[in-house]
Amino acid sequence: MFRALALFLLLLVNDSVAAGDEDVVIAVNQNFTDNQISRSFARRIFTMKARQWPDGSPVIVFVLPDGSPHHLTFAKEILETFPYKLRSVWDRQVYSGTGQAPREVATIDQMVTNIANTPGAIGYLPREKVDGIKIRFIEVR
Repeated sequence: MFRALALFLLLLVNDSVAAGDEDVVIAVNQNFTDNQISRSFARRIFTMKARQWPDGSPVIVFVLPDGSPHHLTFAKEILETFPYKLRSVWDRQVYSGTGQAPREVATIDQMVTNIANTPGAIGYLPREKVDGIKIRFIEVR
């Protein structure tokens, strides 16, 4: 019993360290032409409050599951918030009927595919997954 718990904790710590070592960036579909967005606009996008890009086209938001190490890194380092706060905002909007949650994908590879193939898409990826052709990363200022 104790060995199983110790193994579980070791695996959990290793997953968190692995994701924390990777540089997670905001990734957008190639049709988004700006090179940067403000942190406040990024927060508005990922809390589903900003539904359009500055040019008026719709924003399609993709996220990984709440327990994903990349999601944790993204929320804490880029948005400067906690994943549970994002979930709280999404749940409140969904259950009150005032908004929707982002589209959740199960893996990094699904995130890559969805961002590359969806105009107006935004999500987050390890920097090495951004190809610069179908997917670009943008700086948060």
